[in-house]
Amino acid sequence: MQPFTPPSSLSSELPRPWVFLAGAIDQDRAERWQDVVIDNCRDLPGTILNPRRANWDPTWNQSLDNPHFAGQVAWELEALEQADLIICWLPATAQARISLMEIGLHARRGRLLIGCAIGFHSRGNVLAVGQRFDVPVLDSLPALVEAAKQRLAPIRIGIHR
Repeated sequence: MQPFTPPSSLSSELPRPWVFLAGAIDQDRAERWQDVVIDNCRDLPGTILNPRRANWDPTWNQSLDNPHFAGQVAWELEALEQADLIICWLPATAQARISLMEIGLHARRGRLLIGCAIGFHSRGNVLAVGQRFDVPVLDSLPALVEAAKQRLAPIRIGIHR
């Protein structure tokens, strides 16, 4: 899978399936778990939509009047809507406030896998949402990556967009 990041515009020319990496970034303070997923999925066909961008500035005002912030949020919302699979990793040390919102937005859609480390501050809530909406919740990043690969196998066969 080839990684793709904002602010580049999403294009129907990007190879399918599309996998969106929801999960902890925490203003670039969270562990760089996205790199682990990208490395482990490099040999698969498709595109990884990674919202963690190299040139993010945590001092940017989080206002829709700020074009950098507004563009980032618009890219993420569009990528989440268009993704064939959304994987979300919540490390024990993360806050991941936006990730929790993304889980709520997409739990009912059948395209979400969650990894939630033991010790994550809202693990009970994440487990409850997973149970309610039949969303797998895995305890480790390696287990999440393996589940994503298994979920991608039939998607890769059926996608011809």
